[in-house]
Amino acid sequence: MATPVTRVHQPTRAQAFAWELGAFLRHLDYLLLAATGGLLAYGLWVLESVTQNDVAGDPGYYVFRQTIYVVAGVLLLAAVAAVDPNVYRRVRWPLYGAVIVLLIAVFVLAEEVRGSRRWIQIGFFNFQPSELGKIVLIVVLAGFVAERRHRLAEWGTTLGVIGLAAPLMALVFKEPDFGTTLIYAAIVLGALFFGGTPWRHLAVLAIIAGLIAGALLWFLPSAGIELLEPYQRERLTGFVDPDIDPSGSTYNVNQSITAVGSGGFDGRGADNATQTKFNYLPEHSTDFIFSSLAEQRGFMGAAILLLLYGIVIWRGTKIVAVAKDLYSAI
Repeated sequence: MATPVTRVHQPTRAQAFAWELGAFLRHLDYLLLAATGGLLAYGLWVLESVTQNDVAGDPGYYVFRQTIYVVAGVLLLAAVAAVDPNVYRRVRWPLYGAVIVLLIAVFVLAEEVRGSRRWIQIGFFNFQPSELGKIVLIVVLAGFVAERRHRLAEWGTTLGVIGLAAPLMALVFKEPDFGTTLIYAAIVLGALFFGGTPWRHLAVLAIIAGLIAGALLWFLPSAGIELLEPYQRERLTGFVDPDIDPSGSTYNVNQSITAVGSGGFDGRGADNATQTKFNYLPEHSTDFIFSSLAEQRGFMGAAILLLLYGIVIWRGTKIVAVAKDLYSAI
């Protein structure tokens, strides 16, 4: 007697897609998404309040442009998050090469703005390759460290991480964009720290970084060798001592401190925030927008923003702790 054949039900393409979508949605961190959404909404509200007098006849100029970027960013977030991280791991070297090409192209295609070349004009959109470089550097270093997880105690691995970051850092520093260069250095530190690099390596790197900073700011200039632009050195020394030149190089910093202090507990409101309204606080819609927020909304307004950022950091740290592998964690 023949044994009956058991038919295995094959799910349809639609059913398979629905299952994958359900699994993806179940693994999302909704608190992280909520905090990020809160930052977007709060940021647009702050921007509207801070810039309402910046463009005559068009109080919503900056908010409208930023809203377009928010919509594009949300769509890109959905697309990027749906891709398995290992896909980025497989294509990290072409991405790395593309970023280097783009950073070199900046010196050819970008217009000089306030002494630096950072943005490539694409229609109405200013593309800054160094921003893309931050993400690509993380992916590249994560893959490099994960592949050498059994050799983290070797100096070759630590130096390899630094060597991969060095070309990007050098190109960004040359733009010049010292602030982004420091962010790249923080990415290197993060990859080494979360990868499990021995503390003695990190301690040696910290000492070397201190010596380099001292050389750039004091030792080399005293010998007549200037590697930093004058304004870059002034910013760093002004950070250490805000009173060194209150009417010159540290004017912005001192005005920002005044703005924060004048906000008090609950702020002065948009109409009475004189530092922002009358432009005593330079760059109040960009570099010093936090100071404008503190002036207009006070300690409470600033605390809400910092709380949202705190939630993002907390949930991000949790994701690192439960990541499926070292690459994903980094």
